[in-house]
Amino acid sequence: MKSPLMLAALAAPLSVQVLAQTDSQVLEPTVVTATRTAEPAGETLATVSVIDRAEIERRQARSVPDLLRTLPGVSIAQNGGPGQSASVMLRGTNSDHVLVLIDGVRVGSATLGTTSLQDLPVDQIERIEVVRGPRSSLYGSEAIGGVIQVFTRRGGGALTPRFSVGVGELGTASVSGGLSGGGEHAWFNLGANFEQTDGINACAGRPFPYAGCGVDQPDRDGYSSHGVSARAGYAFNERAEVEFHLLSAESANDFDGSAFSGNKARSSQQVFGANATLRPLDAWTLTLTAGRSWDDYRVFYDDAAAAVFDQFVDRFQTERDSLSLQSDVTIAAGQLVSLGIDYVDDRVSGTVDYAEDARDNLGVFGQYQGSFGAFDLKLSLRQDDNQQFGSHTTGSAALGYLFANDIQVALSYGTGFKAPTFNELYYPGFGNTALDPEESESIELMANGPLPLPGRMRGDWQLSLYQTEIDDLIAYDSAIFAPANVDSARIRGLEAAADLRWDDWTLAGNLTLLDPENRSEGANDGNLLPRRAEQSLQLDLDRTLGRWRAGATLQLVGERYDDLANQVDLDAYALLDLRLEYAFNPALRLQGRLANALDETYETAYLYNQPGRAFYLTLRYQP
Repeated sequence: MKSPLMLAALAAPLSVQVLAQTDSQVLEPTVVTATRTAEPAGETLATVSVIDRAEIERRQARSVPDLLRTLPGVSIAQNGGPGQSASVMLRGTNSDHVLVLIDGVRVGSATLGTTSLQDLPVDQIERIEVVRGPRSSLYGSEAIGGVIQVFTRRGGGALTPRFSVGVGELGTASVSGGLSGGGEHAWFNLGANFEQTDGINACAGRPFPYAGCGVDQPDRDGYSSHGVSARAGYAFNERAEVEFHLLSAESANDFDGSAFSGNKARSSQQVFGANATLRPLDAWTLTLTAGRSWDDYRVFYDDAAAAVFDQFVDRFQTERDSLSLQSDVTIAAGQLVSLGIDYVDDRVSGTVDYAEDARDNLGVFGQYQGSFGAFDLKLSLRQDDNQQFGSHTTGSAALGYLFANDIQVALSYGTGFKAPTFNELYYPGFGNTALDPEESESIELMANGPLPLPGRMRGDWQLSLYQTEIDDLIAYDSAIFAPANVDSARIRGLEAAADLRWDDWTLAGNLTLLDPENRSEGANDGNLLPRRAEQSLQLDLDRTLGRWRAGATLQLVGERYDDLANQVDLDAYALLDLRLEYAFNPALRLQGRLANALDETYETAYLYNQPGRAFYLTLRYQP
């Protein structure tokens, strides 16, 4: 944190996600990801952001990375325009230090260790919960930086159809539709979507010296996707209910690459799950969850000049089965004890012959949540037994205090770990079976409360200070020509946020200050970790005028480096999005969005292009 821009940013107005309703309509969201139990977002001792359906539609976002990029503590690096691979980093940790769940089921690639969030259909999402900070003591591996949980639409109520159609620049077109409903005891939702775009030239790489994608293919790299979702449940009575859910997303995207790496990809992500909730006693709840997820990635190569079309290159496939049993018991007023067992079985297949192609993990965890007057206490402990790397123990503790003026202060500590991926362990000619899990320790001081505002003005604020130390980071070791536990990092950060509501006006934004220091031995010791900005700031302004609603989002991102040696600079950039909406009636709306209104030229990864100014128009019917 060396730049004077940081001091200037501290003087800027602070705010976070805002709800564009009147005070009488603002309801505090309930979150489940932070503790694996339902609790009001304002009472959790974790740092949580919730993006609900209303926020998704207000922002007119076109992808999950587009939604996440404006949250505090989130860094996005995308290899080109729409549909290109995107890395999501929470609080300066690596992209594979983020656990991703869909309706409670663990998803992602067991070979890469990441999830293709850019392919998840936004129109099928009800809300997203982002928990920043370690959660390995509840979820096990990967949750060093935090957890992102995506919830699909649930349905319920009267039989209700919905649809949207959209067009835009870059040859963009989209259509989605769905039907939801239910009865006194049931609920269901069915949905489908399709999107395509001609895209932009994803990469301006060069073969000599090798940089970016390593090739120069100045063409448009298109993208198309389609998906379906289904969710249904039935409550037999107040003590027993069951639910099933399905999400499938298929995509095809072109990128810039060689005959060795390919330049066309076809991918598929699917997740299916079921859960049953039983309440044998008023104070006792049992939850059984089962799921299966698939991640299938196929690569091809096209070269019209050489008369090569759809030449198959590689395939990587992950199948993951998961089963969880959780028991929550209220032992006294304000005292909740949770005990649970998680089982995960990973299998990989494709064109690469791994020495081991399957492994399982059994995790046992316990959690205590207690309220003692103004004090809140949360303790959790977990033991994971992995077929490949053995046992690992993680824990966390948080203590909060609520003052009489509704200001809450919380201090928390947690440990995390990340198991090596199949590529790191077994990839032929590269893997190292002697790898240990990556480990972390984090401490955080958080405070939040209402803003002292006059009259009809309302608002809230939140401040977080944290430090994370990560040891045994896995990196390529030239001494053994294989990955090894040779790196370490210390990440310090500050996140400040607030929101302001006044009649038809809402003002929102957030500030992140980050010091992601490389602590590895050697020439890179003391450098900044790549692709993490030391400063980022977002401001949102919205106003409703009768049938009209207008808004703007300004995002400022500071300079970064693209490499560990800190020799390749990525310039700071400013993105301004403008949006306008007209409601013909409560059900039918016309939306317009001008993305990157300043036509900023910028990169989130070196030599990978990002779209310039583009206009999108959407007609949405949602009773």
